[in-house]
Amino acid sequence: MVRVKPFAAIRPPKALVEEVAARPYDVLNSEEAQKEAGEKSLLHITKPEIDFDPIADEHSQPVYDKAVENFKAWQEKGWLVRDAKPCYYVYAQTMEKRTQYGFVLCAHTDDYATGKIKKHELTRKDKEDDRMIHVRIQNANIEPVFFSFPDNEELAQIIKNTIAGAPEYDFVAEDGFGHHFWVIDDDAVIARISEIFEKDVPAFYVADGHHRTAAAARVGAEKKEQNPAHTGDEEYNFFMAVCFPESQLKIIDYNRVVKDLNGLSEEEVLKALEEDFEVKLESKPRCGRPAKPFRPDHLHQFSMYLGNKWYSLETKPGRFNDEDPIGVLDVTILSNLVLDKILGIKDLRTDKRIDFVGGIRGLGELARRVDNGEMKVAFALYPVSMKQLVNIADSGNIMPPKTTWFEPKLRSGLAIHSLD
Repeated sequence: MVRVKPFAAIRPPKALVEEVAARPYDVLNSEEAQKEAGEKSLLHITKPEIDFDPIADEHSQPVYDKAVENFKAWQEKGWLVRDAKPCYYVYAQTMEKRTQYGFVLCAHTDDYATGKIKKHELTRKDKEDDRMIHVRIQNANIEPVFFSFPDNEELAQIIKNTIAGAPEYDFVAEDGFGHHFWVIDDDAVIARISEIFEKDVPAFYVADGHHRTAAAARVGAEKKEQNPAHTGDEEYNFFMAVCFPESQLKIIDYNRVVKDLNGLSEEEVLKALEEDFEVKLESKPRCGRPAKPFRPDHLHQFSMYLGNKWYSLETKPGRFNDEDPIGVLDVTILSNLVLDKILGIKDLRTDKRIDFVGGIRGLGELARRVDNGEMKVAFALYPVSMKQLVNIADSGNIMPPKTTWFEPKLRSGLAIHSLD
């Protein structure tokens, strides 16, 4: 079972939360962050390169120093204030009239080391190193990781009881997503939450934040080595996570665009696809209007945008192994039978001819990138399910790159965890 604890969050006063809270560091580039950041925005802490003119290298020492300077300043100015006691928190997000509710808590780094915090993606050392530097220099988890856990009736009831009261924060961000936040400061409820997780919740599953999770675990191990009196209960053994019940979460599609056709004509690509797929033209431009986007509506069906037309690709029987948890994934089928076999893309992590587009941007973004000449062909996939993710994580397997896209993203700045 997993080990959790409450923490005294460093967070904005209620009147300032909309000014301080910001999108996560990794969903916008430096130029976008600079335009978006108001005076009090957490982006000055998570992306401090925006405070330089011109924008500085985000991995340079002056930028790391600026992050520390800004975090300290935000606390001195009262834009971030530490709670008086350790608490648990409930964080809810609303998107398209659907709301998901999760606990904000601290997970233990030992659970990552022993596999109780289960991952479904590989991490890159360079990205781990960068996140590790940020945790180390701030001595804090500035942004949470995003976990799921098996549904639990009593924890669900605690959330229901908590949200019956007035939220501490309640606002709609500029992207239209609602953010709602409650504080659980009752000692008996806090103790019961800890007990339920430690007795009844067998594992956490990393939904988003594999690199931040790995970085937090590495910082904890580093501090352990530096402390001869280490007990395992020190604050640095814990890191901040927002944890949602599995049933609350929805994975959306994560699509692909490719720069060229590997020397083939459009007709040759269509002919090659017929070996493994039933290919059907779904729409084409009419009366000066672009083709109507086609979205796959079940597993093993894909949509393709090529030559201003949308096609459906239905995988033929026998082209994948139902008993292989990785081979049965649509991202694997597309990679093996199209990207590799026809387009010559062998490694999704390193090949510069391919790019990935989160489903939140819509099918219109795929068509746009092809129509403007940047890309030659686009593929849309049916999203994987939480059941598939859990099964793969439980089996110790790793999903191919860019398989899952969770939305909405966690808002940064609602809570920060100090390692002191």
